Amino acid sequence: MEEKVPIPGSKRFRVTNRKVLATAIPMIFASTTTPLVGVVDAMIVGRFGDAALFGGLAAGAVVLDVIFVTFNFLRSGTCGLVAQCLGRGDAMEGRAVFLRAFVVAALSGLSLVLLAPLVATICEWLMNAEPTLTAAMDIYIRIRLISAPAVLINYAILGYFIGGGETGIALFLQLLLNGANIALSTVLGVYLDWGIAGVAWGTTFVEVASMIAGIFILVKRYRRMPRISFQHIFDSDAMRWLLHLNGDIMIRSFVLMGAYFLFTRQSAQLGTLTAAANAVLMHFLLFAECLIGGFATAAQQLVGRAIGAGDKTAFLRAVRVTIGWAFAVAGFASVLFVAFGDQLVIAITKAPDVRAEAVPYLPWAASTALSGGLAFHMNGVFIGATWSRDMRNVMLMSFAVYITALFAFGEMFGNHGLWAAYNVFLLVRGISLLWVMRRRVRTDFAA
Repeated sequence: MEEKVPIPGSKRFRVTNRKVLATAIPMIFASTTTPLVGVVDAMIVGRFGDAALFGGLAAGAVVLDVIFVTFNFLRSGTCGLVAQCLGRGDAMEGRAVFLRAFVVAALSGLSLVLLAPLVATICEWLMNAEPTLTAAMDIYIRIRLISAPAVLINYAILGYFIGGGETGIALFLQLLLNGANIALSTVLGVYLDWGIAGVAWGTTFVEVASMIAGIFILVKRYRRMPRISFQHIFDSDAMRWLLHLNGDIMIRSFVLMGAYFLFTRQSAQLGTLTAAANAVLMHFLLFAECLIGGFATAAQQLVGRAIGAGDKTAFLRAVRVTIGWAFAVAGFASVLFVAFGDQLVIAITKAPDVRAEAVPYLPWAASTALSGGLAFHMNGVFIGATWSRDMRNVMLMSFAVYITALFAFGEMFGNHGLWAAYNVFLLVRGISLLWVMRRRVRTDFAA
């Protein structure tokens, strides 16, 4: 399989709906299969009828989500930089970007493996739960962190293929990962009766298998390409820029997780039932984000390519086309949530009291697709353009507004106030990023 690069001297390209859909649809399909893995893991552990095991799985999964989401910059940053290399027609630098990300991923993953006992111990102390639950969580965390190098390398591999516009390969690797994970976790957890350890080992084995598949594809490709020097890969300026970019994206991810944590905490302050209902309704936002995220990924790739080519026309066209599709999908999701929200709540939870508590807040959950559509889309634009500092600053400013709204509205309107504040958070992020983008376009394409 040959590297897809523009013909030298022909850097400009045309953005079409077909190009957008060719990237977005595979990514939507891949992202919507990912939550299914968590559902299946919960179903497997739930078969044992042990609340402590189920609680240990849930707690361990949250810890790992926090850890691994922190390193999502390996996917996002790699995608934006590789897309820009594609726009410049610089396949050699695109490979160098991936190899730098690969080294960062491998070293970070090995550090997590070494720190696994400490992470598990700290989590046990923070949970302060009954011994059986903390024991189950400890097993899950320690086993899953063995796969940390593979998980992080897979992020870099995925970013490389998406940035290069090769979403077919990215989709294949995601389906391999998620499909094999479900199958192997079921076999080890249920049929071999390994319990929660079987679920953890199933995911660990599959992460490693997916990494090997991705590396195999890349090695086969790189064999037919000119060798790249060690000095080129570890160029000090390039490494410094990569770490700067990744640091900004990491800060943004931390703040975003903090916003979600505060929402969850304030929900719990209103009672266990309210917290459970809000957890159910948050699935609506996550589903909408998966759908819109496909077009945000298309924006990453096309905007990055336009920036690399210095093509203002392609940049503006990429933004307009992807934002049109993003809002169309957001509108569809909102209508779907309003029309079938009751049935979706029933599908998520079997508890009648939680269902009854969730229904009055359905309109708020349904509105997050539209209020968050611009924020989700602009995130893709800024990652593709590698405007990481602006993205970080907007997130920090939006978070400050969110905290003010959360406590003020929550005090006045209870749970309605919490949902109103989260919608404000999404709107402020999206509008602020759009305003900053207009300014950046005037300066970056001034020539």
